[in-house]
Amino acid sequence: MPTVISPAGAAGTPATAAPSALSTSSPHGGNALIKPDYHPRLTNEDLAPLKKQTWGQYNIFAFWMSDVHSVGGYVTAGSLFALGLSSWHVLAALLIGIVIVQFFCNLVAKPSQVTGVPYPVICRASFGVLGANIPAIIRGLIAVAWYGIQTYLASSAFMILALHFYPSLDAYADVAQHGFAGLSTLGWVSFMVMWVLQALVFWHGMEAIRRFIDWAGPGVYVVMGILCGWLVWKAGWKNIDLNLGGVRFQGWDAVPVMLSAIALVVSYFSGPMLNFGDFSRYGKSFDAVKKGNFWGLPVNFVFFSLLTVITTAATLPVFGELITDPVHTVGRIDSTTAVVLGALTFMIATVGINIVANFVSPAFDFSNVAPQHISWRTGGMIAAVGSIFITPWNLYNNPQVIHYTLDILGSFIGPLFGILIADYYFVRRQQVVVDDLYSMKPEGRYWYQNGYNPRAVMTMVPAALVPILCVIVPSWRGAANYAWFIGMGLGFVIYMALNRDKTTTHPGKN
Repeated sequence: MPTVISPAGAAGTPATAAPSALSTSSPHGGNALIKPDYHPRLTNEDLAPLKKQTWGQYNIFAFWMSDVHSVGGYVTAGSLFALGLSSWHVLAALLIGIVIVQFFCNLVAKPSQVTGVPYPVICRASFGVLGANIPAIIRGLIAVAWYGIQTYLASSAFMILALHFYPSLDAYADVAQHGFAGLSTLGWVSFMVMWVLQALVFWHGMEAIRRFIDWAGPGVYVVMGILCGWLVWKAGWKNIDLNLGGVRFQGWDAVPVMLSAIALVVSYFSGPMLNFGDFSRYGKSFDAVKKGNFWGLPVNFVFFSLLTVITTAATLPVFGELITDPVHTVGRIDSTTAVVLGALTFMIATVGINIVANFVSPAFDFSNVAPQHISWRTGGMIAAVGSIFITPWNLYNNPQVIHYTLDILGSFIGPLFGILIADYYFVRRQQVVVDDLYSMKPEGRYWYQNGYNPRAVMTMVPAALVPILCVIVPSWRGAANYAWFIGMGLGFVIYMALNRDKTTTHPGKN
């Protein structure tokens, strides 16, 4: 059983810590437990253990709905049905992939749920109290890139809405006539509107985010169901072919394609899966988190995928072409009500995934670098501002650039995951000294060498290098789809090998 240990060695929970006299203006509502000896370089109201953990299984379920129900999720699910597999093969691959994600999310969830600390803080146990900035910055940079891309995708729905009501703005949607830095004037307005709306939700704190995702996910389902029903009614069920790309692979030939589809599902969720502790820390119990993961991942994802493919397949007989982007599907409907409802829905959906997957994570990650100078809010806004300067529309319009950039950054996610799991479950045997996560004392368990664990750093180098080579070396490209699994496996095995002395002695000792 997992235990949370005080420096004296007595088992307990984070609730035994004394409240801090620091300011309670944090967006977490002063829900922090900070002891007087917690070092300020490692502590603020947002990174400290929680006083109360209030999220139930529905909140976790709603989190995953917001993470799945997006334009990116829609296109990803639809693309799997165009791989040349039969519908049943695709559904099997989807189910296997999402069950793998559920299993790993449960593993990541436990250390943060039992200690009440976010992902970058729990990483201090494996990387050292200062070394934890390595995984934090890596995850933060990946989130910044995706934050910008998702905001740009959401802004396209806003543009369709604006042009529907004001066709005269069409000239301002042309980057050649009115544009700057590769984006049209109307594109800039749309992007910044979505940027501000997301920032407003985030600025009100985790409770506001919880309330937002509680209704956003179900709301998207309602509109998606209406859109799907209307398209099926217009097309006629007998005219809908769920094998979008035509069946080209059967029997054993289908196995490699199915494996690629499974890997794609896991890779798609690898970001939020790694820092899921940022959300599981709010769970009332680990059991509630596990139940929320079950309903939010295999059940929700497979149902959403079916809804997606039926909607996508129905666009062919209705519009005469296969449309994989739901925003464009809505734009083709000759109804003001449908366009408004659809565009707003997909804007909300994309805002939902952006906040939960790409805003909260860098908020904690960047705050972890300098807790006394970078609050949770400041960390999130650093990510938001950074997403503008990377001009995500230029990345998105050049798929090759973004493919290599994100694949290389993503190659670090697998090793980080492998190290976290190996350290918590096998090296430390689920025992964490919470107070030492906030200690700069040389005798602290997580001080290692000047605040860094050389074994974790040594593990990262080969474990990340191999999947990176799979991405950039042409002859290795066949393994690129499995970069996450390769990195995770190497991170786990190498870290376990370097710590074989600890696995046979008292857990948690340096």
